Amino acid sequence: MGTVVDTAKKEVNRSSLSEKKVTVVFVLGGPGSGKGTQCQNIVRHFGYTHLSAGDLLRAEIKSGSENGTMIQNMIKDGKIVPSEVTIKLLQRAMLESSNDKFLIDGFPRNEENRAAFESVTGIEPEFVLFFDCPEEEMERRLLGRNQGREDDNVDTIRKRFKVYMESSLPVIEYYNSKGKVRKIDAAKTVEEVFEAVKAVFTKVIFWRHIMILLSQESSGQDRSGLMYLTITIEG
Repeated sequence: MGTVVDTAKKEVNRSSLSEKKVTVVFVLGGPGSGKGTQCQNIVRHFGYTHLSAGDLLRAEIKSGSENGTMIQNMIKDGKIVPSEVTIKLLQRAMLESSNDKFLIDGFPRNEENRAAFESVTGIEPEFVLFFDCPEEEMERRLLGRNQGREDDNVDTIRKRFKVYMESSLPVIEYYNSKGKVRKIDAAKTVEEVFEAVKAVFTKVIFWRHIMILLSQESSGQDRSGLMYLTITIEG
């Protein structure tokens, strides 16, 4: 049960992010689906900031902070890092960034993560980018990459797939029921996958601009931007 101070801190962080008006896209997909590579492409092409939950946890451990030591000890003892810890790191990264558009990669991993993120931050993702890839293809990629990862062997890879199927797919199903999932066929080449990704982001950005212009029109502001977009569509 949280203290009054904890509740106050949560409200401050939630309020700060709300005031910043951040846009969040969750990037989900199984191990080896290629989402990390595509996040790099999205950052370069669309100007988002890429936040990897795993990278943030590793950086916190490396910093030697009290929080980092706690995270390291939990992982060492085989315990699951609480959602609130990861969310706090994500919040801090978003507040410290000069950007207001974020790709959150590898989080939420399960329904508890999802509910906690929305409760603590007050933010729902604009949409969820889901990289759908057959297990056989993901396994081939993981076994073929030369990154020296200890967990890249058949047994551990298949255990990771099992965890992913049991934990992450319910999150995708939840957001799909809200019409927020944009599914990408991730079995294709990197170039082909990014063409599909670009189409998703271009459409979302276009309609975001339409909504802004409609909002301006309803408040009696300049309609020239909306007229230009209308001519573009009709042309």
